[in-house]
Amino acid sequence: MEKKEFTITVFTENQIGLLNRIAIIFSRRKINIESLNTSPTEVESVHRFTIVISETEDVVKKLCRQIEKQVEVLKAYYNNGDEIVWQELALYKVSTDAIAEKVKVERLLREHGARVVAIRKDYTVFETTGQREETDGLLKVLEPYGLIEFVRSARVAIIKGSNDFHDRLKEFEYHEPGEDVIENEFLDKNEEVFAM
Repeated sequence: MEKKEFTITVFTENQIGLLNRIAIIFSRRKINIESLNTSPTEVESVHRFTIVISETEDVVKKLCRQIEKQVEVLKAYYNNGDEIVWQELALYKVSTDAIAEKVKVERLLREHGARVVAIRKDYTVFETTGQREETDGLLKVLEPYGLIEFVRSARVAIIKGSNDFHDRLKEFEYHEPGEDVIENEFLDKNEEVFAM
């Protein structure tokens, strides 16, 4: 099977040390994480990890199952690029003198959907959002003009097919364990279950 880019979305409780435990799942399997973002969700007690890797689908399925074994993990999904809407943010620091002398800044901003976020005597900072090809496009344009620094954020992504997703996410909210014993409705009362 061929390796492809996948975005893994993990919904979790916000607990100390969880990021490290999830990262170890990848490092033990010698899988490189290309992008990692964590953020709160619209549900107060639920956080989202967005992880980008290049791997086969079989490996990604196994990773999601392994991640879901962590106590604080509520659910892990994986998607290819066609199943999500995603963006990255990029910042570019360029010499103010070089950019003012050699480039028509207004044209540059229009062509690349960029905006100026800081102008100082010695440097100017541009910002753009988009997919990797778009942020790389502005990077290539600015390199000849004394690019001082470049940084790109991790991917943020939303799953396209998410009917009633907010309602399902709210079901994940953390509740204190109750004292009532809940019977497993799928077990036959007469069947003995042995723990392995």
